[in-house]
Amino acid sequence: MEDATLELIHKDLEFVKKELMEIKKHMVDIDSIMTEDDYTALQEYKLEKSEGKLTSHEELKKELGL
Repeated sequence: MEDATLELIHKDLEFVKKELMEIKKHMVDIDSIMTEDDYTALQEYKLEKSEGKLTSHEELKKELGL
């Protein structure tokens, strides 16, 4: 390969590398996105908590004899 061709390939690779780094900076962590089911479950939890329907970890252990 000619030096000019190698230089062009190198410049293109550097450009692609910079673009990839920029994309990575702006990516969203998929685990941080709440699905519709997650949102529904969270709303149900909040309602049950406000109504006092939840059992604490300590209370559950007592009920199970642990």
